[in-house]
Amino acid sequence: MNLMFCDAAAGAAQPAGGGMGMMVPMLLILAIFYFMMIRPQQRKEKERRKMIEELRAGAKIIFAGGLMGTIQEATEKTFKVEIAPGTTIEIARSCVSGVVPAEEPAK
Repeated sequence: MNLMFCDAAAGAAQPAGGGMGMMVPMLLILAIFYFMMIRPQQRKEKERRKMIEELRAGAKIIFAGGLMGTIQEATEKTFKVEIAPGTTIEIARSCVSGVVPAEEPAK
């Protein structure tokens, strides 16, 4: 009977090193996650902000909702955009999702 208790006590002992063996793989996973997910997203958002800052009157843009229009006036926080002849709306700069490339003349 005493022998059984000795075996149980010996099996409950912690191995040397404790949780440090698990720390290295976790840090490696976090580093991979950062370079594969977070960093590219930050770069993409930085390029988008730069694109929006460079927009001026006359540029043709696409809104986040899918509408297209031409910028008539640019202010610090908004754009006045003509979406149809004689129809002008005011939108926030953050609603711009892209710039429509200028069409090349047909040959």
